[in-house]
Amino acid sequence: MIDIPNSHQDLLQSSVATFATIGPDGCPQLTEVWFLYDNGSVALSLNSGRQKTKNLMARPQCSLLILDLAVPQRYLELRGDAEVTPDDGSFVAKVGKKYETDLKAYDHPGDERVVVRIVPREINAVDMRD
Repeated sequence: MIDIPNSHQDLLQSSVATFATIGPDGCPQLTEVWFLYDNGSVALSLNSGRQKTKNLMARPQCSLLILDLAVPQRYLELRGDAEVTPDDGSFVAKVGKKYETDLKAYDHPGDERVVVRIVPREINAVDMRD
């Protein structure tokens, strides 16, 4: 279970976050993603054909930035490693319920769904208004 300060707990219900992985050329790759705070951790549902999934398989280091869209001086960053495990379909269904869509509709033939659970080494809860 990750320890998020009470001041930033609300951001775990946000609709979108910026996910950073390290590409094959060593440069960061950033993508806006849907996520879910589930069972005390933050996780994403990705498919196996996406570059960010391939990046994580090669290098699990990642960062997730959740910006407060109403107060952009406030954000939560989870920096650490990703645990990538196969999805039996239950996690993608949970994420789909949050976003009221079928995420599998975005997959290409042959793609498999994986659960990407972020294991933070560092948690930065920032409010630059203070």
